[in-house]
Amino acid sequence: MALLEWLQATAPAVFIHQKAWAFTTVAVIHVFAVSLVIGTIAMVDLRLLGFASTRRPFTELARAILPWTWAAFALAVVAGSLLFASRATEYITNTTFWIKMGIMALAGINMLVFELITMRGVKTWDVATTPPAQARLAGAISIGCWALVVVFGRWTGFTMLPE
Repeated sequence: MALLEWLQATAPAVFIHQKAWAFTTVAVIHVFAVSLVIGTIAMVDLRLLGFASTRRPFTELARAILPWTWAAFALAVVAGSLLFASRATEYITNTTFWIKMGIMALAGINMLVFELITMRGVKTWDVATTPPAQARLAGAISIGCWALVVVFGRWTGFTMLPE
C-alpha cells in the first residue's frame, strides 16, 4: 500500500486527481485509444471468424492493421496508468477493475497462443475464406474479451466511490 500511496502522491497523479479537466482529458484519451484498439482488433477478429475481408489474405490484413492496434494499445496503457495513479489506492481494491485486468490478461494469453501455435500454419489457411477452427476460436475469444474489457472498464468507473 505504501507504494500505491507514493504513486498517488506524485505530481502528475495529484494534478490529474485535483483538476477535473485534467482527469477528463486523460479519460477521453484513454477511451479514444481503447476504441481504436477495439475497432482495429475487431477487423482482424472478424477476418479470423470469416465474416469480413475474406477476399484479402489474413497476413496482409494483419500486417496493415496491427501496428495501429499496438500504437493505440500503448496510448491506452499510458493514459490508463495515469488514471490509475490518480486514485491508485481505490482502484487496487476495486473488484470490477481486477476483473477487467484479468480479462485483458486472458486476451493477451489468447493472442500469445494464436501467435505461437495457430500462426505456424498460416500458409495453409491465409487466403481461405473461412480459417480453421483454432483461428476462428482465437478470433471469437479475442472479440469477446475486448467487448468485456469495455463493459468492465465502464463498470469500474461507476463502482468508484465519489469524491
